[in-house]
Amino acid sequence: MKTLVREFYNYWINHSSRELDKQDLGKSAIVFAPHQDDETLGCGGTIIHKKQAGANLQIVFMTDGCRSHAHLMPEIELKSIRAKEAVAAARVLGVEEDEVIFLQFKDGTLAQNQDKARERVTEIILRYRPEEIFIPYYQDGVPDHDATNKIVISALKIGKVNAVIYEYPIWFWRQWPWTSLGNSRQEILSVLKKSLNSGLGLSLMTNFRYYVDVKDVLELKRAALEQHKSQMTQLIPNSNWLTLADVANGEFLACFFQDYEFFRQYSY
Repeated sequence: MKTLVREFYNYWINHSSRELDKQDLGKSAIVFAPHQDDETLGCGGTIIHKKQAGANLQIVFMTDGCRSHAHLMPEIELKSIRAKEAVAAARVLGVEEDEVIFLQFKDGTLAQNQDKARERVTEIILRYRPEEIFIPYYQDGVPDHDATNKIVISALKIGKVNAVIYEYPIWFWRQWPWTSLGNSRQEILSVLKKSLNSGLGLSLMTNFRYYVDVKDVLELKRAALEQHKSQMTQLIPNSNWLTLADVANGEFLACFFQDYEFFRQYSY
């Protein structure tokens, strides 16, 4: 049942969505990522195509990612590792180190630091004045992701900068029919609630009406994601060190290696 529904959705999306114009790939942009790896997961293929088209593009990491495995590694060590991984991944995507910006708000605290973050983001937007902005989907469902969306939108308003917004889904994919419900009762209830709230995936068809064809750069995107070693492998031999492939038994990760990257697009 899950596979049939997913195939129907994919068919509908592929025949009703609009491909991003080739000329838009060359437009200047800033990609705002809540954590190190969101940039690659959500729009890595698009970043590759934009850089190949000669676009001026920056990646801004909102948090330091220090808490992803803080129960197994000191936060200060993890923070340093994730920053290096982000720079390495950006290089694979075609983005140079001087085009990568770290705001370094503590992982998981962005919602509590919105005023300070808004000031920093406003400064960045006014400095580069991008034609396009990439941010997480406004209903992604993770605090740092949702806060990133709100902060950037409010910064655009303060700076009175007009740009085309592209919202990319990350944890949106962790719902039926894109992934299974899970194993534990708590996980099943959480995924089921999110699935029902989004109309069992119908919001993908109604909200994400633009896409970029990335099938020709999927291996490069995969290579970039592999640079985020702390998220893709166990840095220490401990079964409690969970990776992206552990989420929904790999179904979650597979969502980011479809032929298309989907976006909710609107002008601000």
